[in-house]
Amino acid sequence: MTTAQYLERRGELETYFDRTAVAAWSRLTSDAPVGRIRATVRAGRDEMRQTLLSWLPQDMRGARLLDAGCGTGALSIDAARRGADVVAVDISPTLVAIAGKRVPVDIGTRAIQFIAADMLDPRFGRFDFVVAMDSMIHYRSADITRMVAGLAARTSHALLMTFAPKTPALALMHAVGRAFPRGNRAPAIEPVSESKLRAMIVDHPDLKDWRFGRHRRIASSFYKSHALELLAS
Repeated sequence: MTTAQYLERRGELETYFDRTAVAAWSRLTSDAPVGRIRATVRAGRDEMRQTLLSWLPQDMRGARLLDAGCGTGALSIDAARRGADVVAVDISPTLVAIAGKRVPVDIGTRAIQFIAADMLDPRFGRFDFVVAMDSMIHYRSADITRMVAGLAARTSHALLMTFAPKTPALALMHAVGRAFPRGNRAPAIEPVSESKLRAMIVDHPDLKDWRFGRHRRIASSFYKSHALELLAS
């Protein structure tokens, strides 16, 4: 993906999450009642978030964490409760604003820094841990690999990320989604082959000092996502 193509896709995502779907995402990530389909997505996202959190230390005092694509901030809040210094970045200013309002009073005001920006921006500095939950699912394998390499260059211990696994069910949903008029649909999710993505990560010269750790696929009806743990050697 060229810089121009990346910026175009990033712009599509910003428009979708900041305007088109902000009300739906705000409701989905809250405790408000939702329909049956969205309930399965909520359950899947909750399970994925808990999986990624279980791969992080219970005591994160002194650790700096980047929540890359923080959305409304649920993972950031949990990490801050463990003592992490969290930088939470999302492309949607509206979702970032919602996240800021949801920070509980028991978490210090300095524990989480919410920023509306590109999660790949190197100006945020170095981190001990990076979590990118479902923030790369709109990109292809080669683009995900480049994004992972860029984040890994500023990460000391572990990078946790998810991708949309290439399965028959997800491919079907992807095809059905393309049938809707462009103005009524979300930016396309890109189903990715796990074996292909792993091979591209292994072959990337900037990731030669990284190794795979745990992995887990979560399928909750309309939510399907695969988590990978990358560890610095």
